[in-house]
Amino acid sequence: MENFTKVKELVASVEADAKKFYENGNSAAGTRVRKGMQDLKNLAQTIRAEVTEKKNAK
Repeated sequence: MENFTKVKELVASVEADAKKFYENGNSAAGTRVRKGMQDLKNLAQTIRAEVTEKKNAK
């Protein structure tokens, strides 16, 4: 559950940069959004592995 909380925090932290990129065309903000999305992908994969491990342990 700790990693799920991290996902919510990460999405919230990327939101401001996403607005800057999409609404204002700020390229540097776009780079930060891409990095945040990569971090989100990695965290999601970690959560998937944890869920599978816990499910198979039963």
